[in-house]
Amino acid sequence: MSLIVLAIAIRTWYSYRVAGGWRKTYVISSVIALYLNVFVLIVQLFEKVPALRAIAPTQSEPPFQVTQLVALLLFAGLAIRALMKFHGERLRMADSHG
Repeated sequence: MSLIVLAIAIRTWYSYRVAGGWRKTYVISSVIALYLNVFVLIVQLFEKVPALRAIAPTQSEPPFQVTQLVALLLFAGLAIRALMKFHGERLRMADSHG
């Protein structure tokens, strides 16, 4: 899944130069790709780290669910902030000089 979403981000970066509405597509797809990787990291940590496995052996317990919810909320906040702060004009200026 992450690779599919990342392919969308790469396409908007190279094909559309992150212009106009593609800027939002780039930001959202990049954040989603990173979130999916962190999601898998959390799953792996709860499977491999003995202390985490002890508190959530089936990954349906509240500690696991809360951790995933916190990660989701952090990435949602990151996406919102990135959408508000990302400026494509700098990218276009850099492309015209090089």
